[in-house]
Amino acid sequence: MKIRLRKFRLAFLISVMAIILAGCGKPFLSTLKPAGEVGQSQYDLMILSTWIMVLVIIAVVILFTIVIFRFRRKKNDESIPEQVEGNHKLEILWTVIPILLLIILAVPTVIQTFEQADTKAMNVKDEEGKTKDALVINVRANLYWWEFEYPDLGIITSQDLVVPTDQKVYFNLTSSDVKHSFWIPAAGGKMDTNPEGTNQFYLEFNSEKTAEAGDVFYGKCAELCGPSHALMDFKVTPKTKNGFDSWVKDMQAIKKPVAEGDLAKQGEEVFNKSCIGCHAVTPNDSRPEAARQAPNLATFGERERIAGVMEHNEENLKEWLADPEAQKPGNLMTGTYGKLSDQEIDALTEYLMGLKAEEK
Repeated sequence: MKIRLRKFRLAFLISVMAIILAGCGKPFLSTLKPAGEVGQSQYDLMILSTWIMVLVIIAVVILFTIVIFRFRRKKNDESIPEQVEGNHKLEILWTVIPILLLIILAVPTVIQTFEQADTKAMNVKDEEGKTKDALVINVRANLYWWEFEYPDLGIITSQDLVVPTDQKVYFNLTSSDVKHSFWIPAAGGKMDTNPEGTNQFYLEFNSEKTAEAGDVFYGKCAELCGPSHALMDFKVTPKTKNGFDSWVKDMQAIKKPVAEGDLAKQGEEVFNKSCIGCHAVTPNDSRPEAARQAPNLATFGERERIAGVMEHNEENLKEWLADPEAQKPGNLMTGTYGKLSDQEIDALTEYLMGLKAEEK
């Protein structure tokens, strides 16, 4: 009896903790606070299905309670109740009602599925071969980082996705190694990125709702891909049309950075010796995909996170450069360059923190 009571207490405690923890989180990682058209439609479907399930549960509980109290055996009543083998009206009723509920849920689900799969606009090209009336972003997933290429704008970024608000943004999704999954909880999704073949879909951010959420969101890999799967994050920054156009101009104007200061120049030498074979420091990287084996570091000094998950400061950058494996187990940077001395790490940190867009 004591053992059973102890197990019950443990199960109760775990259940309470699970309920409490289910309410933890941040708005930019929540599907319950949609920030765009796709996320809102998926949220509405979730609410609809939840209400249907709640109504079914309420109906079943009411019927169950009525049956328990109305048809329970009374004291000293040994009579055998009337044996009912079937009731055609009830059988028709509990067959038709579930069918109607499924239709109510299935019709909007099918409609939205086809609407959200409509990516014809990204295939309409102009005379120069650029997408005519749509913004297309090529997303390439890697162990354990993300690359975002704006093919019509000549811009490549890593870990930081910048999108305009109040318009559809179309994505080509692929992977350079194993299967990953592209997911921005607040915007909608998710969809797999495969080593072979390309998946396509679109998202849209609402300018009013992104302002409420502080204009910063985060995306994640939603497919178990290795030891650092949980650390495969990226930042999403929605901007107004004018803000996005300004960002594009700033990115297109970036040239090869010039190190300022003796320490930064030493860092540039270290970078050219140990890092430049994999990393680029300008967003107009013209190398083919196969040659882009590591994140693009253009505007690295303006980012909010290091390696997608660490707070952006010099101390964390030095820890990352000293031992990437300790921060992201299984990452491809580990073992691809020789161990750096403390002086080299200090110099490289100074150089990388100085990689910023030109101030106008």
